[in-house]
Amino acid sequence: MKDHFFTIANEGTGLYKEKGSKFLAFSFPVDSIEAINDSLNGLRKQYHDARHHCYAYILGQEGEQMRANDDGEPNHSAGDPILGQIRSARLTNTLVVVVRYFGGTKLGVSGLIHAYKTAAEEALKNSKIVKQFITSSIEIFYPYESTNEVMKLIDSYNLTIQKQEFAEVCFLEANVVISNKQNLHNDLQLLKDTGHKITFD
Repeated sequence: MKDHFFTIANEGTGLYKEKGSKFLAFSFPVDSIEAINDSLNGLRKQYHDARHHCYAYILGQEGEQMRANDDGEPNHSAGDPILGQIRSARLTNTLVVVVRYFGGTKLGVSGLIHAYKTAAEEALKNSKIVKQFITSSIEIFYPYESTNEVMKLIDSYNLTIQKQEFAEVCFLEANVVISNKQNLHNDLQLLKDTGHKITFD
């Protein structure tokens, strides 16, 4: 089971020039269509005088959503080369936009493919690539006297606690990396089997 994916941690920029045309590239970490639209709209406003705002994105933990847009350039000459760079870096939750200012000389389809690919590659090189783990939520209820044993497990699995309540019956909600969830269940069951009144899901 895949328990992680790669994305970018910060925005990056790139620039490619060819025969008077300028290709300004921007990479964005995104986690929703809304975030993509916000980034696109911001660039369209900022570079409203540019002829083309071509882009591509891959979205979702499994990269299940993707799109490439040529924005008026010849078919597959802009969006696909941008998308190819995101794919070759094995990224998801990533948007790359390339803004083109036309310099008066046509570059031809092969020239455009090279320009959009190079600009996109430059922007991604200027973004930090990070590994993100896919997590799942777990809830644990336990008596106060079992706190030490439960917290030892939390520490050993390096869990991120989202909520915690201390009372006669304590409660915590934590995120566990999905590949570790079954092992954590087994260890919690072991505590339960040795007399700790623990419930979990």
